[in-house]
Amino acid sequence: MTDRTETGVRAAIEDLMNVAVHGDASGLDRIYHNDMQILMLDISGELARFDKPGFMALMANSVKDTNPDDHKWARFNTVEANGDQGHVLITRRVPIGDARKVLELSIDLIFEDDRWQVTREVIFARPDPELIT
Repeated sequence: MTDRTETGVRAAIEDLMNVAVHGDASGLDRIYHNDMQILMLDISGELARFDKPGFMALMANSVKDTNPDDHKWARFNTVEANGDQGHVLITRRVPIGDARKVLELSIDLIFEDDRWQVTREVIFARPDPELIT
């Protein structure tokens, strides 16, 4: 059985980042809940909404022909677990298109089918003023 504590929630998000940077569709399918919703807001105020299939396609396209190590920077701001509900607030720096972005993500998870699954991500994307070395 997967760990229902903050440690298990963090491990699920680390797993998500790992499968995402490698374009692992089956891994994403396992971690993303079937009813997952994504809200992505950029610096200009443009809001994009995605369901599971749409976001999986976007993720696959965003890592295509890129170095997985360029997508791995992350800072966990908070990790919480309360019964079958989990939440993570995380900051990431990733290349998107021809620019590097800072992503602030609020991620809700549910413990279902003996694993943590992402049910909602709210993402704020802004330009990254720093280069990662």
